[in-house]
Amino acid sequence: MHQPPLPLTRDLVLIGGGHTHALVLRKWGMNPLPGARVTVINPGPTAPYSGMLPGFVAGHYKRPELDIDLVRLARFAGARVILGPVEGIDPERRQVHVPGRPPVAFDVASVNVGITSDMPALPGFAEYAVPAKPLGPFALHWAGYLAGTGPASVAVIGGGVAGVELVMAMAHALRAKGRVAQVTLIDNASALTATGDKAATTIRQSMADLGVELLENANISRVEKDQIVLDDGREVPATFVTGAAGARPYDWIAQTGLELHNGYIRVTDHLQSSVPTIFAAGDCAHLSENPRPKAGVYAVREAPVLFDNLRAALGAGQMRKYQPQKDYLKLVSLGGKSALAERFGTSFSGPLMWKWKNHIDQSFMNNFSDLPSMARPSLPRLHAAGLQEALGEKPMCGGCGAKVGSGALQATLADLPAPIRADITPLPGDDAALLTTGGARQVMTSDHLRGVTNDPVLMARIAAVHALGDIWAMGATPQAATSTIILPRMSPELQHRTMAEIMAAATEVIRDAGAEIVGGHSSMGDEMTIGFTLTGLCEQDPITLSGAHPGDALILTKPLGSGVLMAAEMAGRAEGHWVAEAYRQIVHSQGEASRILAAAHAMTDVTGFGLAGHLLGMCEASDCGATLDLDAIPLMAGALELSAQGVRSTIFNENRSLAPELPSGDKVDLLFDPQTAGGLLAAVPSDQANRLCEKLRHAGYPAIVIGHLSDTPGLRLQS
Repeated sequence: MHQPPLPLTRDLVLIGGGHTHALVLRKWGMNPLPGARVTVINPGPTAPYSGMLPGFVAGHYKRPELDIDLVRLARFAGARVILGPVEGIDPERRQVHVPGRPPVAFDVASVNVGITSDMPALPGFAEYAVPAKPLGPFALHWAGYLAGTGPASVAVIGGGVAGVELVMAMAHALRAKGRVAQVTLIDNASALTATGDKAATTIRQSMADLGVELLENANISRVEKDQIVLDDGREVPATFVTGAAGARPYDWIAQTGLELHNGYIRVTDHLQSSVPTIFAAGDCAHLSENPRPKAGVYAVREAPVLFDNLRAALGAGQMRKYQPQKDYLKLVSLGGKSALAERFGTSFSGPLMWKWKNHIDQSFMNNFSDLPSMARPSLPRLHAAGLQEALGEKPMCGGCGAKVGSGALQATLADLPAPIRADITPLPGDDAALLTTGGARQVMTSDHLRGVTNDPVLMARIAAVHALGDIWAMGATPQAATSTIILPRMSPELQHRTMAEIMAAATEVIRDAGAEIVGGHSSMGDEMTIGFTLTGLCEQDPITLSGAHPGDALILTKPLGSGVLMAAEMAGRAEGHWVAEAYRQIVHSQGEASRILAAAHAMTDVTGFGLAGHLLGMCEASDCGATLDLDAIPLMAGALELSAQGVRSTIFNENRSLAPELPSGDKVDLLFDPQTAGGLLAAVPSDQANRLCEKLRHAGYPAIVIGHLSDTPGLRLQS
């Protein structure tokens, strides 16, 4: 007997993508808890591993090697990702606040956000320096500085282990580039107090060997453009200033009402805060029973305990205690491929220690790059003929990649009887109808999408922009909408939370377009589906597919590639920053673009049948052909790489059959990639094309002329 999907009953929200939470997500993917919906909230799609930062600065690692891909990891764990900074937790209402979206509700939450820095508070630091964290801006500035020529002057503020690692890495990198450099480490007290005397002596000698000047008990007055001024009047030349000191908890934690210790969340040995449903781990937490210094090793060791205790708080299993070790192995990079290892006051240094450190770091990162493939359930031994072929070799895509092929759709529509009402004019190729009511002209359309993301808010925005595409493509003004929502099976409380998120996000998009949601219908099913039926008002004749003229220029307002990127993301093959950027482009409203293109001869939105399919529809309706400039067609980041690897949407083969005359491979294949909430494709008079593109780009659209229409039927590529 078929077992329906189990209902969702509890929300677990992981705030921050730190080392502990990353390991929890990996363990969750290996052993998920039925009934629990997991959410991870992080400012960006990746979380940097700080242990490899000195190696990156020294030139031993490339920038991407430092990143834990949270988007890919969350897909493996079956979790949704919310990209944005947390600005507060309301324990009483059990909500997490993220700017730009409805509150995120939780039954159990965990905080693993690390710490921030007080460095920008130093006079002049914000204007003339860059903190070592967050890693992204620092890496960009350092790469630019290192690529320069001539003498260099670098200063690092903070004489802890992080500061000495950073200053030695910078000195090594500048020496390797052959640049004459003055490198200075400044601390307002004694440096290296966290290590034993023997280790400190070794590190000081390593700094001296690299030409690093160490200034201890030196208070900084201010940072200036090319120097640091000390309180005693000394001036330290520095055209690149960074800081690895002043660590402190995030300000918003103080507003949560949780019990704190010097601003850090107090937790028990179960890693529970003063509110039992809120846990904390890593540097943002203070271990009340066994206080320990801020070190990544504790965050890593907390992960298995946190994993078990979160499950217990959700109703499965028993809590267990975290017992931190009394001391931990300190591994300090010494600039080149040499490191120092210290524990219990004993230390060793040299290339062998660097190999050991590198092995530990690479092994940790391999946890997230070598995610095991989860096997698909095997078919029953006895099954109907054709089941294997219909199932396909990969999971069905979401978004427009799940669309029924054009062949089946057109054959069905051709068999329908013609409308008999005089006030309705079907616009078959435009996926809409023109209605005449009391002299007013309306267009009406309907669209829905199978869930492509686990985030209901993002999915609602995508579905709303996607459905509005047909209204915008006809040059109409959106008027009214009704929603159709199918939720996966879940408890009444989760239904309420999810519907509230969906409707808040959808209302924002629809209202921003000038329309209102006036009602709708909801039900439960196997998976999330969101759709809208919309009307739009036409002050002039609607722009259809049939008005294009030979000689018209073709303008495209969005890059291609969302289909292949979404297919790759579902398979765990897309890089998280590609996916994040794709979503940003997908939800970009085309309302202003529609107004700018109001005088187009013909227009369509590029969706499920790909650019080639929708352009062919325009050509057939207008009795013309088209020539495309393949080089001019813009692509989303990562789309070409994934396509070259053979990643395809479910509907790709059917789309490809629409234009067998075109070659295969390379960029051509992306002409058949199904787009979700794709851009507008407009045929405009050629003498107006450049002016229109300039206006579109000024309005924020990456618009470009991608070809022109001709008298010869079919599609061709410009030679």
